[in-house]
Amino acid sequence: MGDNMNIRTDEIHSKYDISSMDIDEITEFVQKIGEPKFRAKQIYTWLNDKQVKIFDEMTNLSVALREKLKETAFITEVSALHRLTSQKDGTNKFLLKLGDKNCIEAVWMEYKHGASLCISTQVGCRQGCMFCASTLGGLVRSLTAGEMLGEIYEVQRQMGKRISSLVLMGIGEPLDNFDNVMKFLGILSSKEGQNLSLRHVSLSTCGIVPNIYKLAELKTGLTLSVSLHAANNEKRSKLMPVNRRYSIDELMTACKDYFKITGRRISYEYALILGENDNKESADELYNLLKGQNCHINLIPVNPVKERGTKRGTKEDIQKFVKYLENKGMNVTVRRELGSDINAACGQLRRDYENKINEQ
Repeated sequence: MGDNMNIRTDEIHSKYDISSMDIDEITEFVQKIGEPKFRAKQIYTWLNDKQVKIFDEMTNLSVALREKLKETAFITEVSALHRLTSQKDGTNKFLLKLGDKNCIEAVWMEYKHGASLCISTQVGCRQGCMFCASTLGGLVRSLTAGEMLGEIYEVQRQMGKRISSLVLMGIGEPLDNFDNVMKFLGILSSKEGQNLSLRHVSLSTCGIVPNIYKLAELKTGLTLSVSLHAANNEKRSKLMPVNRRYSIDELMTACKDYFKITGRRISYEYALILGENDNKESADELYNLLKGQNCHINLIPVNPVKERGTKRGTKEDIQKFVKYLENKGMNVTVRRELGSDINAACGQLRRDYENKINEQ
């Protein structure tokens, strides 16, 4: 069987991870277990269009084949452990349990144009951004393609409908899990699967420069969102340790090259943190850094994280920052705040759950 076949050999499974296979890999797999090639499309459709959780639900397969699949492969386990629903705007936040008992988060958001889901790409995160709850405790492991698909499929089951857009901005750094994320996106967008156009996908990165170039060359059509949060190296290195590896100059060069290669406008995320990066001087630095780029600035009033001590300014302070940039001709918006009554910032629900488990 080819080197690209996904195999899990831990103590939970010594079987093939069929949920992480694309159509070509499933074709190779079914032939290996002595089945005709046409079975591959049937299995793939059951997994990624009908989104079944067990092989016995694949009713157009023989009982013998279903038993063979149970013996040789597994369907990724992702189950909803806890769900919070906002009484303000219908946002739903999910704590999801994986097959190895690790937990991640996903957030369902309702918009006029349809539902959007924000998912995790890793269990924990190693990037260490000072305003983020996801990175507390560091990186446990990266998610497989099947686990990322499983997040979507499980939440859609819970909500009773499908998403129209996707955001990779939950727990973890997508470009730190590059190969699995690209495999996941390929399966997600396939015609035999969920068939979600990647133009409806936004991928958020802290700025891993080499992988921005790798992503650009793939020309996926997705929207790249870059977490900037400061416009000078000293301040950004304090807020985001990744800046010590890839400076703002290197990051800006990569972003400009990304636009040249793909023609896709970049969105810059900027979390407004009281006393850190929300004054007129910071706004001026941000303007000088981004002027002339075909880009969008997405301002985010920071979500307070008790372990970090970060706070946000007043609405008036935020509007001053916005007006200053708008008067300079910049394309800027303030992110609509959803799920404020359910603590919808990623990482906090998982953190609270783990703290409760450790106290028991």
